[in-house]
Amino acid sequence: MKTLQTLVCLFTIAAVLGCSPVPTVQSAGGGRAVPTATAGDVGPEYQIGPGDQLQIFVWRHDDVSAQLPVRPDGKISTPLVEDMQAAGKTPTQLARDIEEVLAEYIKNPVVTVIVVGFVGELTDKVRVVGQAMQPRSIPYRQSLTLLDVLIEVGGLTDLAAGRRAKIIRRVGAEMIEINVRPDVLLDKGDLRANVEMQPGDVLIIPEARF
Repeated sequence: MKTLQTLVCLFTIAAVLGCSPVPTVQSAGGGRAVPTATAGDVGPEYQIGPGDQLQIFVWRHDDVSAQLPVRPDGKISTPLVEDMQAAGKTPTQLARDIEEVLAEYIKNPVVTVIVVGFVGELTDKVRVVGQAMQPRSIPYRQSLTLLDVLIEVGGLTDLAAGRRAKIIRRVGAEMIEINVRPDVLLDKGDLRANVEMQPGDVLIIPEARF
């Protein structure tokens, strides 16, 4: 468990020395973080994000209908549909994609996707999910860095796989994946592992595999 004393020390060093982001970027599917919203805030172009609760209704096929959350990696799994990317799509787009898969098993499937539990579109926060001490959304501020975010969430848990952590970020119409190393930043104080965050980023810290 990383102590807040260590985090504060690193934060002080970062403030004095400064740092330059050195991420490795690759194209990848992913979600977008979202703040608290109400049903009236969701328009026809609402994009699904990690943590959203979806009601997937397949007409006349209750056995393959489901209500489920979008996983931190932005994907969902339903009966007959495994690991489909949901984050970054509108409910209508996701419904059409599900229909395409179900067409292999069901004649002319009709699918409706309803967001029944959501937090809205994020433009001013950074979301931390997974093995952080206090996973949550953090208000974005100018020059916010990965180290700042780790201090806000109290560091990593003992189960965190820091070497597999990543940031999901929207760049234009594309979702990209940025590999980061919060474990190196915290354990070794290597400020080269610090990166600048952007509003809407989702920091995913997976659990270690034993």
